[in-house]
Amino acid sequence: MSFVPAGAASALGGAILGAIVVFGVTAAVQDNTRPEIDRSGNADSSLLNHVEYGAR
Repeated sequence: MSFVPAGAASALGGAILGAIVVFGVTAAVQDNTRPEIDRSGNADSSLLNHVEYGAR
């Protein structure tokens, strides 16, 4: 029964390696950049950069 500790150590090592890979890939593909703000609107015809169409 000497294969039980080896199997348990292998399973533990695989679980740890799998967790490292999952967290590493998740951190690598994560998009955490701030989007650029479109400031091309006409300031005279917009309210908070949203153009108002017609009278309300």
